[in-house]
Amino acid sequence: MNPLASIGRASLGMSRTTGRLALFAWRCILAMIRPPWFFGQIWRQILSIGFYSLPVVGLTAVFTGAALALNIYTGGARFNAESFVPNIVGIGITRELGPVLASLMLAGRVSAAIAAEIGAMKVTEQIDAMRTLSTDPFRYLFAPRLIAALIVVPLLVLIADIIGVFGGFAVATQSLGFNGALYVRNTMDFITSWDVGSGLIKAAVFGFIIALMGCYHGYVSGRGAQGVGRATTNAVVSAAILIFASNYLLTSLFV
Repeated sequence: MNPLASIGRASLGMSRTTGRLALFAWRCILAMIRPPWFFGQIWRQILSIGFYSLPVVGLTAVFTGAALALNIYTGGARFNAESFVPNIVGIGITRELGPVLASLMLAGRVSAAIAAEIGAMKVTEQIDAMRTLSTDPFRYLFAPRLIAALIVVPLLVLIADIIGVFGGFAVATQSLGFNGALYVRNTMDFITSWDVGSGLIKAAVFGFIIALMGCYHGYVSGRGAQGVGRATTNAVVSAAILIFASNYLLTSLFV
């Protein structure tokens, strides 16, 4: 009942979890940069994380670009600034909305799937069996997923940027009366390579976070179906929170 004791327990628990996560991430990084590498597992994870996520990322991007164009046009009309729609849509998609929204969708799909898969392997003692056979789970299970996420998520975000800008273009030209050639020219003249590059750097960081949270929460999941379900939920929530926090930190560095 002592409030100070409750605060102390919460602080100690948070510090303990942060330390475990840091040690887990460090072991994963060492497994990523040191041979041997299991290229078959990496390729399988590239397909699972990247190719099968294309539909959800594409739909998210096109509707985000379309809605962004409508909102910017509505707000800009109050100040006679409708002509800035292609500029703001382009920079908003490439620098912020493309990386963040695509990564959030991947967090819901990929982090949950990784946590559920690894959690089920832990419950059925497959990870213990791997250690018995002298196979390091950090090299065989975690490193391929992290490497695949680092490769695939920037590619998915690049595709999301293109689709998102196209969604804004489609709405602007079909519903808002913009000239297509002028819209494309304004977009190309305004967006710089750093706008796209900064978004891709964010995407690589977000990809590492997505895979790391799925691996960590699956690895520390409790026994039984409830433990695996809790690990899945924790993976998605923690990945989303860390994506928002790291996005702010990276944006403050890039500005």
